[in-house]
Amino acid sequence: MTWVGVIGSPIEHSLSPVIHRAAWEELCIDGWEYRRIEQDASSLPAFIDGLDDACRGLSVTMPCKQAIMPLLDVIDPLAVAVGAVNTVVPSSGLLVGFNTDVAGIASAIRRACDQAGIPIPGSALILGARATASSALAALGELGITLATVAARRFGGPGSVMTAASRLGVRVEQAMWADLEGVARVATASDVLISTLPAGIADPLAALLAPREGQVLLDAVYTPRDTALRSVFERAGAVVAEGTDMLVFQGAAQVQLMTGQSPHSDVMRQALEDELARRARSGGGGVDS
Repeated sequence: MTWVGVIGSPIEHSLSPVIHRAAWEELCIDGWEYRRIEQDASSLPAFIDGLDDACRGLSVTMPCKQAIMPLLDVIDPLAVAVGAVNTVVPSSGLLVGFNTDVAGIASAIRRACDQAGIPIPGSALILGARATASSALAALGELGITLATVAARRFGGPGSVMTAASRLGVRVEQAMWADLEGVARVATASDVLISTLPAGIADPLAALLAPREGQVLLDAVYTPRDTALRSVFERAGAVVAEGTDMLVFQGAAQVQLMTGQSPHSDVMRQALEDELARRARSGGGGVDS
């Protein structure tokens, strides 16, 4: 049977199967199976080595986005620059890596601005310094945003956003998370705030913010949706780009790479919202892929 899978750890609550299956149904793709496959950096080499010919693609989430790169035959230049792969597609006997998180972030911000009737922001603050932050930095470049600050506890180590900035040819300012009031000042001056931090980590910063009308927030956390950052932006009448849109748009790009067909994002978005509502009723959770 032809199959696609999402790999990472933990993977039990991944929402990728929901949005991919919705896209397949709309595109009339029958007989495909979408699998959740628990993998970490230690088990990944054997898994990749054992992939069968029925596999049409992999969605890749943490902690495998960097670990998978040495195991691939070809990597798209954007994924190389970002330093993270979230999509693998077999092609002519080769495994090819891509990064669709960049498109997901850029499209989510663009949609929010279009809906609010405001121009694309000109300056940005990114919270966090790992794989998603690196994708956010590349997305800012796609949107034409050339002024960016990154706030984090530390900036070194594997998958660092500063390493990605160097490969992307982008200059970014650094703000230390320990100076929370300083980070808040940068946030106040920025047109868009992108948080790639886990749920709850940005709450102390949210308490210091006074967003202005037309300022944009993209919080990658969408379960729970009502984060402290989102709440303070909504109360101020600012613009919120949905974290779910980031997931939908990156998933739509994955479907196109894996099937050669372009799905309608609205169909995927509705399936995602329905599943999140179901999980909320049953007390279930979700992850970022």
